[in-house]
Amino acid sequence: MFYAMAKNKIDLRGYRFEHRLEDIQTLNERALRGELHISAISIHAYAYVTGRYALLPCGASMGDGYGPILVRKIPKPNAQIPNPHVDLRESLRDSVIAVPGKMTSAFLALQLFLGEFDYVVVPFDQIFEAVKNGRADAGLIIHEGQLTYEQSGFQKVIDLGEWWKNETGLPLPLGGNVLRKDIPPTGQHDLLEIIRESIDFGLAHRDEALRHSMPYARDMDADLAGKFIGMYVNEFTRDYGEIGRAAIRKFLGEARNKGYIDTPVDVEFV
Repeated sequence: MFYAMAKNKIDLRGYRFEHRLEDIQTLNERALRGELHISAISIHAYAYVTGRYALLPCGASMGDGYGPILVRKIPKPNAQIPNPHVDLRESLRDSVIAVPGKMTSAFLALQLFLGEFDYVVVPFDQIFEAVKNGRADAGLIIHEGQLTYEQSGFQKVIDLGEWWKNETGLPLPLGGNVLRKDIPPTGQHDLLEIIRESIDFGLAHRDEALRHSMPYARDMDADLAGKFIGMYVNEFTRDYGEIGRAAIRKFLGEARNKGYIDTPVDVEFV
């Protein structure tokens, strides 16, 4: 998304951008403190920063029928087979689930699916290990783990993006970009246009943008990285559109109604 900005492939209109690569939980926490002018953020975390930030209408990560995946170890041949008559939710409520952060959209989606459950917070790239070593019974996988869990020795329990699509007919809103409201309106407009142009440039020059991103690809070759980017950089990334906006309001509204978000949610776009 930001290749064109990082490499001055487009007109930056006199603005200077400092690119900071940090995990989403850290960015969520920084947004709560209002530290950054522009930031990626979990849609879940956005509910708590609406007073300070507005959502940019571009830069979304949405799972349209796919999303965070709950996994567990593949059982050994002589392992006890789970009782098929036991409801999946009931069996999971007796488990400890490793999650990548309480402010992530993945965690909120799992709450909406499962209700209350026992969990342990683990950095997203250590969740496989937490399940392997028995610290957790199952793990909530985000990022490239959604494509690599089988080769890592895990099986899918449920894909939360698929579940959400079946329940609502909408994509699952996972991440977005926010802009601080104290930036003057002309600046907000400029920054929106720059980011939109950068996304368009990346999509139009996919191969070179992919090469730019490869140093940040964790244990992925170019083919796998390209597949992952194709899942989450798409038409919803260009602009939420009415469907994307409806998905955010539905996602946060359901969470508010069920008590998983304890503050009024006023979704505002730049």
